[in-house]
Amino acid sequence: MALNRRRFLATAVALGATGLLAACGGGATPTPAPQPTPTPAPAGQQPAPTPAQAASPTVAATQPTKTLRFGCAVSLSGVFAAGAQATIVNCYKLWQKDVNEAGGIQLSDGRYMVEIIWADDQSNPEECIRQTQRLITQEKVDLLIPPYSTGINHAVAPIYHQNGYPQPAVATWVTEEDARRFPYFVSFLGRPEQYAQDGIVGLLTYLNQQGKIGKRVAMPYVDAEFALDFVKPLRPALQAAGFEIVYDQGYPMEVSDMQSIVTEIQRLNPDAVIGITYPNDTMLYVPPMKVLGYNPPVLFLANGPNYYFFLGTYGEDAEGVMGLGGIDVRNQQIVDFYNRYREFTGEEADRWGGHVYYVVGQVIQQALERVGKVDRQAVAEEIKNGTFDTIMGPVKLTGNAFLGNWLIGQWQRQPDGKLEYVAVMPRERAAAEPLVPKPNWKG
Repeated sequence: MALNRRRFLATAVALGATGLLAACGGGATPTPAPQPTPTPAPAGQQPAPTPAQAASPTVAATQPTKTLRFGCAVSLSGVFAAGAQATIVNCYKLWQKDVNEAGGIQLSDGRYMVEIIWADDQSNPEECIRQTQRLITQEKVDLLIPPYSTGINHAVAPIYHQNGYPQPAVATWVTEEDARRFPYFVSFLGRPEQYAQDGIVGLLTYLNQQGKIGKRVAMPYVDAEFALDFVKPLRPALQAAGFEIVYDQGYPMEVSDMQSIVTEIQRLNPDAVIGITYPNDTMLYVPPMKVLGYNPPVLFLANGPNYYFFLGTYGEDAEGVMGLGGIDVRNQQIVDFYNRYREFTGEEADRWGGHVYYVVGQVIQQALERVGKVDRQAVAEEIKNGTFDTIMGPVKLTGNAFLGNWLIGQWQRQPDGKLEYVAVMPRERAAAEPLVPKPNWKG
């Protein structure tokens, strides 16, 4: 999720995982940029509406004659391209298809089709700044779709702010300092302290109270922005809950072999291994654990199990492994989204953020329809303060973040015999009980 998710693509190439794409200014109020008039579509080029998919907007009775132009500077090439394609690009293209086939977006002066102007930031923050500025000043887009990764989102936040564009992001954290500087920079993924306290500490406390684990925890982590932001609240939260952190060490992002780290953790014999990882280093834990015959009761690897390439690589050995995110298989709208994503792309979506990107599209549409025109500040205020009907159910931000996501997922066997990455935390919204102890390695 942070800038260093460039490791994601390296993982895919190294593993040959065809499932990778199938799988994570100042404080003053900005002066709104001039509000462009939405662009009429060329005569004869308006797609006729067709019946809507499940959870899609209602079909319009009349044919749209105008166009709303969204701009998205995102990693179409470079090290982030695989992750961006599987999340932002595919999810917003599916949202665009659903909206247009349902008749477009209803504003006060008529219905509008959605057009997305894509620009390649080449997985580079400076290029994303340039492309975002071009989309604003030359393309004169009505709204912007935020980019991929924490680092790039933070790099372009001043540009969004200075030009009065809302930044409803997914692939980033938004800190309290960010919120003060950029009032309309919001994250629909949540906050690191929420995943730390309500997710990990809540899970371990729940398991401890059931007598399934003790209170000894190993916490290896990758030395990257995402992980460091996560460890900062996690460490004191674990200690405050009475857990003993028997291993608390970082390792470089360039790590290529985890055997020495796994060997030391095995020697310490913790009740839970809580790895704050990226996809690349996530994939390095399982092989030495199998070689050493080490199978901890709880194995949590933050960012990686949520992608389908993890299941594609490890197959039956994925059962019981935990990570961030998860889905509720009882929610038919969520199940329908993942089925439609598969039909639309021929791939599987990320089980942490995949549905969240689509939800943001629904939020943007409803905010526009309530405001009734392209008034960016009014739309930003509605996004920040409104409640929205989505495939996840009602969605409302708390401050600058949405706190209603599923926090921890686990690969569990379903009634049809297949493995699915189901949400196990928070308990009040969980799809299943945590499977602990983790099943033994199969091979």
